[in-house]
Amino acid sequence: HVQLVESGGGLVQPGGSLTLSCTASGFPFSTYSIGWFRQAPGKEREGVASILRGGGRIQYAASVAGRFTISQDNAKNAVYLQMNSLKPEDTAMYYCAASSVICDLARTCYNNWGQGTQVTVS
Repeated sequence: HVQLVESGGGLVQPGGSLTLSCTASGFPFSTYSIGWFRQAPGKEREGVASILRGGGRIQYAASVAGRFTISQDNAKNAVYLQMNSLKPEDTAMYYCAASSVICDLARTCYNNWGQGTQVTVS
């Protein structure tokens, strides 16, 4: 079955950096859409970055464009989210998601989710 495991979250000061990892198993990883989402307390889950089928198309939310970079390593079945210049408003639980269809940043497009990793910027 599809399994997604996030790691790399933590506490960081404003202006700092973190790299999140999403390790996948149970599906043909390189053919899927992979997205990073985040959810802050009291807010809806929002799309942060997505990568289509190993890099064919990459999209970012306007709030993170220029600061975050998504990348994929098919040999390791992993997707990464490099986060630079972090701000307190980036504080949230970050989730990795996968879909067999073409998806960008629409949450409802994804049907496989990890359990999340917490990022706190303070």
